Amino acid sequence: MAGGISVHAVDVARGVPAQGMRVELFALRDGGRALLAEGVLGANGALDHPVTAGQGVTAGAFEAVFHIGDYQRAAGVAVGSPAFLEEVPFRFTVTDVDQHYHLPLKFTPWGFSLFRGA
Repeated sequence: MAGGISVHAVDVARGVPAQGMRVELFALRDGGRALLAEGVLGANGALDHPVTAGQGVTAGAFEAVFHIGDYQRAAGVAVGSPAFLEEVPFRFTVTDVDQHYHLPLKFTPWGFSLFRGA
């Protein structure tokens, strides 16, 4: 896959893709945030949105926000309100719009790992 930004989340504590987790993707420009994409993750834990094919992606800074607390409460995980991890932001920079930027999130109620995947 060339170009675009994709997100994928796995609930490693329960061993399942994070189906139903809400994710927002913002372009960070001129000191503000502009919403580029939003939605809930599908059965495979991935966001199905045109941004994955490059729509609206330009060089610059971005922020993905994963709504982990809401997801865990909806899944019946006893995390309280607010949860230890309510929202997890991930800021990154696109330097080459011809490359694909895959953002896998692996998480539990108490920690997470985010990185640029293949």
